[in-house]
Amino acid sequence: MSFANGLKTIVVAASLEGSSQAALEYATKLATAYDARLVLAHGVDPVAYAAVGELNPKLRAGLSEDASEALSKLATELNKEGIRIHTEFHQGEIAQLLLRVAAQYEAGLIVIGTDGLSGAGAYIVGSVAEQLVRQAPCPVLAVAADWNAGPFRPTPGGPVLLAINKNEAAEDALATALSLAETFERTLHIIHARSAAETMGFLNPSSTSPHDFGVPADTGVKVECHVKDGTPADVIGSAISQLRPSMLVIGVKRASETPGPHGTAFSLLARSRVPVLCVPPAMKTAAAH
Repeated sequence: MSFANGLKTIVVAASLEGSSQAALEYATKLATAYDARLVLAHGVDPVAYAAVGELNPKLRAGLSEDASEALSKLATELNKEGIRIHTEFHQGEIAQLLLRVAAQYEAGLIVIGTDGLSGAGAYIVGSVAEQLVRQAPCPVLAVAADWNAGPFRPTPGGPVLLAINKNEAAEDALATALSLAETFERTLHIIHARSAAETMGFLNPSSTSPHDFGVPADTGVKVECHVKDGTPADVIGSAISQLRPSMLVIGVKRASETPGPHGTAFSLLARSRVPVLCVPPAMKTAAAH
């Protein structure tokens, strides 16, 4: 199923401390553009309180009630803007909570906020984001809290940037990037890090065209291609600095073939404040009831 057809429901990890504001802003724009509903999912992880000793049951209940009330208030405000809203409040580990809620609502997208400062940060990449990207059947969008700050602010009408590689997610990632560029009327820039084999072989940066990357000839989107030498993370990072896109789209594999726990996608999550949309292969999204 295509990104546009599958994007009937967007699950947002709602932090009530303000760190998800940027993520909620992106989710709201996407919901409006694709006529999707938002599901605000907030979780209280009991393990988070372990460092301060046992929490009084009454105090724990009070925290839950305050969070539930704040979530309802946020939903009411968004509903006034004409956005269809559902809320889910649970206790439990946040990544598994989001996966359960996404499955329950047959979501086409999960949006999470990160602390920013140095991109998504080691903690979020090593836990929540990686679990979601590896396990979710739908794309996952990570938005740093300071994505719109200072020199990292996108240019007005900033383009969509697609980091493309030959893997099982490439086709879905391309279709998703084309949909976003068409919906928001943005230029699509395709960036590819040329491998050593490609350098010695057929891929010539000066003659590479959109067709070479599978872009349909009849697309109404303006597409520009960039082929550079270097590691994918460095090449994409340089393209982000130069183009200042509104979003980076990257196809991700279910398992990493690179040494260590993280692949290129997670390196980008950790180093970039630009919102990163990770698209898995063979998306199994379906229209929500």
